[in-house]
Amino acid sequence: FSVPADASNPDSVVVSVLNISATLGSQAVLPCKSYRMMWTQDRLNDRQRVVHWDVYSSYYGDKVERLCDMYSAGHQRVYSSYNQGRIFMPLNAFTDGNFSLVIKDVAESDEGTYSCNLHHHYCHLYETVKIQLAITKKAEDANEYWDGEKPVIVALEGSTVMLPCVNRNHIWTERHSEEEQQVVHWDRQPPGVPHDRADRLIDLYASGERRSYGPLFIRQKMNITDTAFALGDFSLRISELESADEGTYSCHLHHHYCGLHERRIYQVFVTEPVGEKKVVNLTTHNIAPAI
Repeated sequence: FSVPADASNPDSVVVSVLNISATLGSQAVLPCKSYRMMWTQDRLNDRQRVVHWDVYSSYYGDKVERLCDMYSAGHQRVYSSYNQGRIFMPLNAFTDGNFSLVIKDVAESDEGTYSCNLHHHYCHLYETVKIQLAITKKAEDANEYWDGEKPVIVALEGSTVMLPCVNRNHIWTERHSEEEQQVVHWDRQPPGVPHDRADRLIDLYASGERRSYGPLFIRQKMNITDTAFALGDFSLRISELESADEGTYSCHLHHHYCGLHERRIYQVFVTEPVGEKKVVNLTTHNIAPAI
């Protein structure tokens, strides 16, 4: 019985190809590790997604200041008492994907380069948007333009300004059942067999579900550790190597929620053990030398 190798996602990115040689009867380890696949879900609170706004300003001397932050399941935190009630993000930011910062009654001291920083700790994703804010006392000078790198907003002193930061990618706006979307596959192609006809060896889900395929003796000699998702180590161990174990092996890492699809390829060669050299110890027992 043969399971198609990876019909579910043929577009996996090949990130490495390794040649592995091991002797007959030994154990081979096919290394497959990824910290992005580690199971790090916080089951108590959805604190994996966070947005924070910083500003780089030279008004009081060059410095970077954290203005505010918000977790997807938490309240909004404003760091300076001066900014309490004066700056804020939409409360539904993680639902709507609008993380824009509103600043009321802008003053010259608000000038600087602002950065909207989105962090997804679970998926190890980091995105930043920068906006420059300048203040003018003349209404006719108020303007918005692109300086080639970032938006620049010239705002009238005393007005209310919105610094745009919109990202509606589902990564930031939805919470999935991650353990169902995280899976590792191992498959094997005997010599001469194309990838689309490879045999599935193992499926392992972050939920703990594990499926092994093929004859019992193969399932017993090829395995992944039970702590794979805790450690991010999905290496395949093949014990008691035989010539029939030669071929091309693939480790497929899929994190559908985080958009990760990787494939690592291993060419396994089984070699004959090097013949042991016999050491013969010749001793003489009171034999007189020949004359």
